Amino acid sequence: MEGERIVMCAPDHFRVDYVINPWMEHQIGQADIARARKQWEGLRTLLAERAELLFVSPQPRLPDMVFTANAGLALDRTVVLSRFLTEERRPEEPFFQAFFEAQGFAIAPWPQEIPFEGAGDALPDAARDIIWCGHGWRTSPQAPPLLEAAFERPVVALRLVDPRFYHLDTCLCPLSDGWLMYYPGAFDAESVERIESLAPPERRLKVELADALHFACNAVECGGRVILNGASEALQHRLRAAGFAPTLTPLGEFIKAGGAAKCLTLKLNATPQGAS
Repeated sequence: MEGERIVMCAPDHFRVDYVINPWMEHQIGQADIARARKQWEGLRTLLAERAELLFVSPQPRLPDMVFTANAGLALDRTVVLSRFLTEERRPEEPFFQAFFEAQGFAIAPWPQEIPFEGAGDALPDAARDIIWCGHGWRTSPQAPPLLEAAFERPVVALRLVDPRFYHLDTCLCPLSDGWLMYYPGAFDAESVERIESLAPPERRLKVELADALHFACNAVECGGRVILNGASEALQHRLRAAGFAPTLTPLGEFIKAGGAAKCLTLKLNATPQGAS
C-alpha cells in the first residue's frame, strides 16, 4: 500500500531485564545488544524501502519501548492508547501519549482499570472492515465493545489460551485481499470457529506450530512484501502462491523478549479502504 506510515523505536535501551511472558524465561541479561541493533536496522531498512517511518524516542529503563505495536491502536486520526497489564511497561504510556499528541491524533477515552495492549492485541482487517481483538492474557475481555465504541466499526473478540502466544499479533496476521495467516492452537475452539466463519478456506493460511514458534505470524506486510523473522519453505511457498513476497529478516534477539517484526512496528494508516 502506498503512503503507509510506520512507527518504530530504536533499541538503544533494549535488554531483557524482567520476565513478563514465557519467552523471557531464562533470558535476563542474555540479549546480545549489538546483534539486536543490527537486526533492528535490517528490519528498518526493509520497511524504509516501501513506507514512511516515524520514530519514538527510546527512554532509559524502558527496554520494551522498542515494541511499538503496544503503544496503542491508531485508525484515522484517533488513537486508543495502551493500558499495560504489567507494571514493568506502564511507565511507557506517557511517552507514547506525547508522541501521538505531537502527531495530531485525538486520544480516545479509555478506562484506566481495563487492560488493553494496543496493536499487539487489536488488528485491523481492511478486507473485512473489522478489528480482530485478542484477550485472555494482556488485554481484558471488556476491551472489544470499548474498541467498537471508539472506532465505530465491528470488533471480533478472540480468546487466547496458550501463554506463548500472549498477544494476538503473535498468532494471527490479516493480509491484503482477505488473506489471513493464523495459528489455530493459540485460540479456544469458539474463537477458531469465529475466525474460520469470517475467513473462507481459500483465503486462510493456517500456520503449523513450528512456524508459529518462529514468530511467522508476527509479520509486517509492506508494499507486497510479508516481512517476518522466519518461515518454513512450505509456508513461504503458500505465501508466494497467495501473491505475497515473503522476506525473511532475523530478529532472534527480540524473540528473547517475546517479539519480532510486527511487535517492532506500529502502522498509523491501517484504516480499511472506504471507511468513513
